Amino acid sequence: MSVMKLSVALALALALGCSAGAARAQDAEAGQRVFSRCRACHQVGENARNLVGPVLNGLFGRKAGSVEGYSYSDANRSSGIVWDEAAFADYIKNPKAKVPGTKMVFEGLRRDKDVADLAAYLRQFDRDGKKQM
Repeated sequence: MSVMKLSVALALALALGCSAGAARAQDAEAGQRVFSRCRACHQVGENARNLVGPVLNGLFGRKAGSVEGYSYSDANRSSGIVWDEAAFADYIKNPKAKVPGTKMVFEGLRRDKDVADLAAYLRQFDRDGKKQM
C-alpha cells in the first residue's frame, strides 16, 4: 500500500472513530432527556440515593434486586436477571411483563431509540456514581 493510500485510510479511520464517539455522546445526551421520565423514582450520580426505586449507578453487570438499602419485590429479587443491554431493553419496554410482580409501575418505553439512548446515558455511571467519559 502506498504512503498516500495509507494516509487516506488512516485519516478515514480516525474520522469514523471520532464520529462514532460523537454519536455515542449524542445518544447519552438524548438518554438524559429520556431519563427525566425516570427521575421521579430513580437517581444516578455521586450523590444518588434510593427513592421509590433503587439507585441506577453501575446498572449494567449488576444482579437485579441487589442495591443495598432498597426494598425490592420478591419477584425482582428472585428474577435471576443480570442487567445487560438485552435484559434492560426487554425490561424497560414492559417491566410487568418481564418481571411479573415487580413493584415498578412505569408503563414502559415503546421506542427502541429511547431505550438505546437511556441505556447509553445510564452506562456512563459507574457503581459509585462517577460519570465515565
